[in-house]
Amino acid sequence: MSRSVWKIEVDVEGRLVLPPEARSALGLSPGDRLVGEWQDTHLSLRRSLQSLQRIYIEPTSLCNLDCTTCMRNVWDESGGMMPERVFERILEGMVQFQPRPAVFFGGFGEPLFHPRILDMIRQVKDLGGAVEMITNAVLLTEEVAAELINLKLERLWFSLDGASPESYEDVRLGAALPGVLANLERLAALKESASSRQPELGLAFVAMRRNIADLPAVLRIGERLGVRRVSISHVLAHTSELNDERLYTRRMYSAGGPEISLPHMDWTPQTTPVLAEILDGMRPPASSRVCPFIEKGSTAIRWDGSVSPCLPLLHDHSAYLGEHVRRSKAFSCGSVLDHSLPEIWADPAYAALRERLQIFDFSPCVVCNSCDMPYANEEDCFGNIHPVCGGCLWATGLIQCP
Repeated sequence: MSRSVWKIEVDVEGRLVLPPEARSALGLSPGDRLVGEWQDTHLSLRRSLQSLQRIYIEPTSLCNLDCTTCMRNVWDESGGMMPERVFERILEGMVQFQPRPAVFFGGFGEPLFHPRILDMIRQVKDLGGAVEMITNAVLLTEEVAAELINLKLERLWFSLDGASPESYEDVRLGAALPGVLANLERLAALKESASSRQPELGLAFVAMRRNIADLPAVLRIGERLGVRRVSISHVLAHTSELNDERLYTRRMYSAGGPEISLPHMDWTPQTTPVLAEILDGMRPPASSRVCPFIEKGSTAIRWDGSVSPCLPLLHDHSAYLGEHVRRSKAFSCGSVLDHSLPEIWADPAYAALRERLQIFDFSPCVVCNSCDMPYANEEDCFGNIHPVCGGCLWATGLIQCP
């Protein structure tokens, strides 16, 4: 997590004057409005909703693996590869934004499965945009690794859900851990021989009952590979079997517990059981109902060109909310084949949706979960209509994307 400290002045009329670096970080333009949140002794300013900072691009919804945790297991749709014309339209839209938004190649398929992915990265880099990508690393050949270094890819995330061949293959069907680690070790060696720090490595781990004991060993593997960032997420339970694998309960995200401020404390045989009991009853912070995609100033583009406010709304899917299935209907703000990306981003309806998501005035379905409305994302008891996000596990921090 990056941290910046700014000196903010108060002018003679009592107005706050932000330094240029603060205005840039917040994506401010003349006339913008910000949401501020006061908590205890701190004022937090949310990023401008007018500034597009990050584009999630799904090159394909197809994959070379058949992982037990994948959303594609409960889809009722056919997959596809992003056509060249769709990507050209994205690039045409990107050049109209200043500064250039960063691009994250990911989604619900394997980016390296797309035959033109290296060209796609190159084209974004040629426009001056920063690029990240996530991969299962099975297709990370020597040729691909060398080209990613040559392209100066900013960050390569890889998924690693087990530290032994058995636990890894229990989740990622069709892959073998030794081969994946060999690919990543070769990338690290090529970086060293090229005296390059890029791509920086990030590790993504999906935590479940079946693999949580592997997490320390997974982190040690990451340290050996030179990983700089780690993203740990709970599993999104698409099936009853996966629902039995989740590591959180209703109590963990209920709002009934007290606010507890803990000092730094070592986890020892004496403190571990006490801390575990205390943490299990803690109230989440007030800002826990926050859309992470809005906070990043992002949008998401499906392989066919459909634009959504976040990754979870790219595709219809279902997942468990507590002990019941919640059906999530995809939501599109438009297609880059019909309108330019700046036109879609500036559309009043999309701007109003971003404002609603930033304030997050949705019913607390994750906490309440006591009527029929949480089981779909089409309406809630506050009177909101599709998409409603009170039952979104991304907004509680339980599910995370890099």
